[in-house]
Amino acid sequence: MAKKTTKKASGKKAAKAPTRKKTARTKASASSGKRAPARRARRGSGEDTGTRLERLARSVVGASLKGTEPVLHIPTRTLSNTRWNKARGILQMGDSEQERQLFNLNQAKKFMQMMLHAASVKDLLDENKTLSLRGMFYKGLHTIQGTKDEKTFADQSESDAILEDLEVSLGSLREELHIFAKKAGTLVGNITIVDSGDEIDCRRMGSGGYAIPSIVEPDVIQFKKCEADFVLHVEKNTVWSRFNEDKFWKKHNCILTEGGGQPPRGVRRLLHRLHHELGLPIYCLLDCDPWGHYIYSVIKQGSISLAFESERLAIPEARFIGLRARDYQAHDLTDDVQIALSERDITRARQIMNYPWFKQHRGWQREIRQMLDNGFKMEVESLITKNISYVTEVYVPQKLEEESWLT
Repeated sequence: MAKKTTKKASGKKAAKAPTRKKTARTKASASSGKRAPARRARRGSGEDTGTRLERLARSVVGASLKGTEPVLHIPTRTLSNTRWNKARGILQMGDSEQERQLFNLNQAKKFMQMMLHAASVKDLLDENKTLSLRGMFYKGLHTIQGTKDEKTFADQSESDAILEDLEVSLGSLREELHIFAKKAGTLVGNITIVDSGDEIDCRRMGSGGYAIPSIVEPDVIQFKKCEADFVLHVEKNTVWSRFNEDKFWKKHNCILTEGGGQPPRGVRRLLHRLHHELGLPIYCLLDCDPWGHYIYSVIKQGSISLAFESERLAIPEARFIGLRARDYQAHDLTDDVQIALSERDITRARQIMNYPWFKQHRGWQREIRQMLDNGFKMEVESLITKNISYVTEVYVPQKLEEESWLT
């Protein structure tokens, strides 16, 4: 793959700037569910969220008018119903589902809660407005008629779980239901975007950066001009701030993002769009611990809870450039940076080693085994012990130059 080079202010040899990969824009696809009434919606028919929502409602009404019990079919979001598609490099949801019957006393409340939220989503779509998860809880909250103090929802966690059921049953992302979560991600770099009609030059975002919203679908966020060669995603805002202050994105012609730990779906969706629509390689700079490894796994392969939407969230071509277990010696770090592995860390690391996509990858087996042999984990911030800007001026440029990463 051809490489371009960028000049570094320090006069040292610049890292090779990865060339954009030409990739086709992915399109969501699926088919209708196989059981009626209230059939599970899947992608592929070209239906939008509103149409799928109306079809779900019609199936419930139709069953009632025929004198049969309305039944919802909810795909199960469990490990046992998650399949690893090796050919595509993503997690996918299986065909297992659970029934939710209106006339079953143990299921009737959840059935009605789902219909209540579905009606609220219909209102949002009709009015072209959005609500937060907290807002949806309050929109559906009231005392059930005929009772003294029975509420529709006991708390927000109960409301959120029903929204997830609705999301997966419709085959739509939460954001397509016009529901958003708390912002938890930041971006800066060589790209100009249009956000809800406002043009934003992400090269001129100061020290705070552009706050990545929860909803980043094409009807909200458009890419107007991109000059970047790649995206560098870092785990935490503290590391992102160092890269931003050092203008790494300017020196190396890239986009710099962070997700506040495990990135929320808005950040993952934006990374997916940057990769698939603009052909930008995605590099992940994460901690050397089981949680950093898991974050990379989620970005790369997808997650169990959102396996039904891996096609629009997962990035199989994402690359892990550190921090690596071998970097302790390779970069002559001191004992001060060592954080002893807890029993929980060790258990989690062994679980990750047995993920199908890691179990069959020699590089990842060596990486995790070496971390376990070391007996300690490390944070990206540990590189500060070398120099305040060691991570931006030496570590990452060297990784890019040597093409030293795991996939």
